[in-house]
Amino acid sequence: MERKTIRITAVIGTRPEAIKLAPVIWAARARREQFEVSVVRTGQHRELVDPFMDELGLKADFDLGVMKPNQDLSYVLSESVRGLSAFIVRERADWVLVQGDTTSAFAGALAAFYNNRRVGHVEAGLRTGDRWNPFPEEVNRALIARVADLHFAPTEQARLNLLKEAIASEEIVVTGNTVIDAMMQLLSRSSATDQHSDNQNYILVTVHRRENHGTALADICDGLVTLLEQNTDVSAIISVHPNPNVREILIGRLSGHPRVFLKEPLGYTEFLRVLSGALLVLTDSGGVQEECAALGKPVLVLRSHTERPEAVKAGVSIVVGTDSMRISEEGTRQIDKAKVSRKSSSFSTIFGDGHASTRILDALLLAKTRDPDRK
Repeated sequence: MERKTIRITAVIGTRPEAIKLAPVIWAARARREQFEVSVVRTGQHRELVDPFMDELGLKADFDLGVMKPNQDLSYVLSESVRGLSAFIVRERADWVLVQGDTTSAFAGALAAFYNNRRVGHVEAGLRTGDRWNPFPEEVNRALIARVADLHFAPTEQARLNLLKEAIASEEIVVTGNTVIDAMMQLLSRSSATDQHSDNQNYILVTVHRRENHGTALADICDGLVTLLEQNTDVSAIISVHPNPNVREILIGRLSGHPRVFLKEPLGYTEFLRVLSGALLVLTDSGGVQEECAALGKPVLVLRSHTERPEAVKAGVSIVVGTDSMRISEEGTRQIDKAKVSRKSSSFSTIFGDGHASTRILDALLLAKTRDPDRK
């Protein structure tokens, strides 16, 4: 007897993957007559992902638990491909959904391809054009594109990037970014919007990328301290990543500053609350750039490149790299502007309108009608 539902396996390894795949999983489970969903975790960032999974109401059907002390990328990839292959076959998945550009996402796409399962790439087409920045994400997402069957591009620019790489137009669907779906749904459930009074001026800082470890992170800290010296009515809230390469420098350089508040990683709803009250955001995160754009928050991108040029074009993001002088000077300019305009900031649809998940699921249904005999 022919099965009427489409079986989806969603691969989650890191915190952004949990956030950005959650609304797709929620939407699919609300359409049980059309979709069956299983969730597999690689365990890539367990200490960060566990609380997010609980907050988002997600429970993994299987956890590979690939991480071990001092593991490297090749170990994470090989163990993830091995474990994901077995799970995908056991679940008889029709589609494997991977998100973004992590090692877990690449492993999920490769495991699906090796087992003749179709791959849906959520947040496809982001590019900086520099394979070393960000590392290894730029190469991961380009390699996923070579095996994906459907590319869910968040923006028109992402679609154009894929077309330049000879991806067939009919395989690309512009959906918006699912992080906007997650934001809008969580904000509607809570009072996570701005709860801070006008005299509470603060900067929100997040930093974690490999290319910023070491000297670059020290320069970022120096730039932040100078920025605070130039703006004595402003404090800084820093969400401290658990990676010891990040923690040691942040704590060592900033823990004694009277207006720096070092926080353990925030829950997602709490993060949105803090983000919504910030005058300015400093980050090397891709997802935070999207969240800032949606909330109308100015953001200094602590990287030499960004794969989200839409936010730069809109004047929300400013790419400053890790130069301490540039951080302090541009930061002061943005703080001055934000103090004047903070009450007029509003939601932007640069990265989506909150319906990306519906478009993704509809595309999977359409693909089934076009090629019903494919696994």
